[in-house]
Amino acid sequence: MELRTLRYFVTVAEELHFGRAATRLHMSQPPLSRAIKQLEADLGAPLFTRSPTGVRLTPAGSVLLDEARALLDRADRVRRRVSAAAGVTAVTIGILGDSTDPAVARLAAAFRRNRPGVDIHIRDTDLTDPTCGLRAGLVDVALTRAPFDETALSVRALRADPVGVVLRTDDPLGRRDGLRLAELSDRRWFRFPPGADPLWQTYWNGGKPREGPVVRAVQECLQSVLWNGTVGLAPLGHDLPAELVVVPLTDMPPSRVVAVWNEGDANPLVRSFVDIATTAYRR
Repeated sequence: MELRTLRYFVTVAEELHFGRAATRLHMSQPPLSRAIKQLEADLGAPLFTRSPTGVRLTPAGSVLLDEARALLDRADRVRRRVSAAAGVTAVTIGILGDSTDPAVARLAAAFRRNRPGVDIHIRDTDLTDPTCGLRAGLVDVALTRAPFDETALSVRALRADPVGVVLRTDDPLGRRDGLRLAELSDRRWFRFPPGADPLWQTYWNGGKPREGPVVRAVQECLQSVLWNGTVGLAPLGHDLPAELVVVPLTDMPPSRVVAVWNEGDANPLVRSFVDIATTAYRR
């Protein structure tokens, strides 16, 4: 059994749906299904019962879920201890969309000063997974925005930003100083793909289901507004193309910038990153 396959299995077991699991793992569904079928063949036991609406763990699958989580936790500890003994230190940081935020530049400079010997890997992710691949083991810590499912995660709030609606400059509502969500109820909004975190999707849809094109990246959101007149939400204070404007929403709760990591992760580099990020975002 490969650790990667065990991570796939755990993700499917947590989502109980191959499509949502594939979205969370940032892969297509067919190779994920093949990997799970091969794992079942290797173990000689079915791990899931499948239906059109999703999957359920079999008794064998429930046993493997407990063992797989323990194995993956142990593997992570082994990796960190071996790296430390070899004098190699590295951390993978997931960043969601806000790489141009001045606070990110301050954080990067401060982290380099405080941890000059650390090999830093950056994973810039799309809008489908607000944890930037944290649960899938793709990153050690994520710099992202809440809200999302925080189960088994630790979250440190760094800043709260007011939110507005992105419109074309020729939109009549684009000349307003402020808007309420109800004034946008008859518009088409951009949406995230099926399987995206429900809390995350509900927040960026203004608290209710919407109709409109599906987008995966910030640039797709902006292009959707330009080409289709679609509306969507965005934090205030970010640069936009000249053809777009963001109008503050008076009844929308602020968007929280957060650092998030796996609960119980004792990696000192993660703790250091979170502490440095807390200071960088206070300026």
